[in-house]
Amino acid sequence: MEATIATRAAEIMSAPVVTASPDTSVADIATLLGRHRISAVPVVDDGGHVVGLVSEYDLLAKAGPNAADVMTTAVVSVTGDTPIADVRQLLIEQRIRRLPVLQDGKLAGIVSRGDIVALLATEWVCGVCGESFRGERPPANCPKCHAGSDRFHFQEQLPGP
Repeated sequence: MEATIATRAAEIMSAPVVTASPDTSVADIATLLGRHRISAVPVVDDGGHVVGLVSEYDLLAKAGPNAADVMTTAVVSVTGDTPIADVRQLLIEQRIRRLPVLQDGKLAGIVSRGDIVALLATEWVCGVCGESFRGERPPANCPKCHAGSDRFHFQEQLPGP
């Protein structure tokens, strides 16, 4: 029985997202990162569009008084409908730690490596046929026997191999 990941980015994204504006000072961004225990913050314009991202690396490696001076502008993003398998692949191939999730071109949430790892540790088992499914919630119907979501139970993952 192989577990399947059948979840979209919108289902596991964190929202609302801590953001900064292009004119937010570098000191204020550092404070935001520390206060919220995050490693980066999307930079959004007045319309809610992502114009950049400031990470811990950007704060350490670049000089400037505000977000617009130190932000990375080539931001890779996804939509809420992007399959988790595609999100995972982007995180690996692009060697990035988080992806802004856009809806109608505006920031709706963010998906991180940690969100994907947490998803991998969440397993549901069909009480009728034993089929396993990985995701934040059980599927609407079992892909094997078509039992309803109410027939699934949460399978706690034991530590270790």
